Amino acid sequence: MKKMTSLALLLMLGVAPFLTSCGPSKEAAYVNIKGSDTIVHVASSIAESYMDDNPDSSVSVTGGGTGTGIAALLNGTADIANASRRIKSKETNLATKKGIEIKETAVARDGIVIIVNPKNPVDELTMDQLSNIYRGKVKSWKEVGGHDSSFNLLSRESSSGTYSFIQKTVLGKKDFAKTAKLMPATSSIITEVASSKDAIGYVGLGYVHEAKNKVKVVKVKADKNAKSVLPTDETVKSGEYPISRPLYMYYDTNAHAAAKDFLKYVLSEKGQEVVKREGFVKIN
Repeated sequence: MKKMTSLALLLMLGVAPFLTSCGPSKEAAYVNIKGSDTIVHVASSIAESYMDDNPDSSVSVTGGGTGTGIAALLNGTADIANASRRIKSKETNLATKKGIEIKETAVARDGIVIIVNPKNPVDELTMDQLSNIYRGKVKSWKEVGGHDSSFNLLSRESSSGTYSFIQKTVLGKKDFAKTAKLMPATSSIITEVASSKDAIGYVGLGYVHEAKNKVKVVKVKADKNAKSVLPTDETVKSGEYPISRPLYMYYDTNAHAAAKDFLKYVLSEKGQEVVKREGFVKIN
């Protein structure tokens, strides 16, 4: 008779099932988060803090845009979708067809900052001017107080929640100019603005803190008679800054316990301190 292996012996003694059940389940503690590039940095920072406090957990955070994140949530490849816009009716309808009950959680507030090259003399723009610039109705910086040169229009791509927010809030749901360059990430916009004197772009408030003096922040006026407002924590939270919004995390109400626990952590005092540290405005 062949010599019995130690594994077989354990199985006979009934010890292996006990060993298998002991210790934390890595799979159960794994949380996969995908979506908005606006939130990716702050979500990653919160994930690091969460894993420090919960050593047996594993949280993965990737970007790709709000639409990509919600699609991943709906097809079961993400536990949480980061979003810089509200979920669309067609997305909720698809969730219903799949038997998924989507829950929305506001996790922070953000101001969308208009940035230009530091050499650009323009310090402020009205909402109408921004609309005309991004719709291609204004052709030269000279028409809004700048140099006699054409705009280098930079925008996020259409899958981005920030793109949708700007289109709705600034452009009045009208189309972007065909000359607008659709950039794959916020970091790409900052890099381009920093190197192009005629560039104009929009980014989340948190990214401006990182960019420091590489770009120039433009004040925004709700209309020509209003005062110009600089995006800050205070003006974003009060709504005084006209291009501000809440940021969301979406999840399935049937999500596993680890995903729900992470969301509780995001809204906790510790999680919200990370939100503030990363340049966003706390939700509570």
